[in-house]
Amino acid sequence: MEDIFIPLIAIGCIFIGLPWLIFHYVTKWKTIGSITGEDEKLLDELHYVARQLEERLLTVERIIAADNPDFRPLRPERSETEYDLSRRN
Repeated sequence: MEDIFIPLIAIGCIFIGLPWLIFHYVTKWKTIGSITGEDEKLLDELHYVARQLEERLLTVERIIAADNPDFRPLRPERSETEYDLSRRN
């Protein structure tokens, strides 16, 4: 009996269980394929905070450069017109 039972379970897992598992997750991935409005709002907020932090870093680098003439920032200063904060989503 055990000689037949173990191969039957293995064949069932290969031909029924594995395709079911694959199709189950493929279906889940297709339904979750787009970002939600909440995710988009969070990304927008994170982008805005990153821009603010970059502006603060540039301000600190300008202050340090004014106090110490030997200081060289790691990157060149950016102009205010390079990006426009009003074009946010």
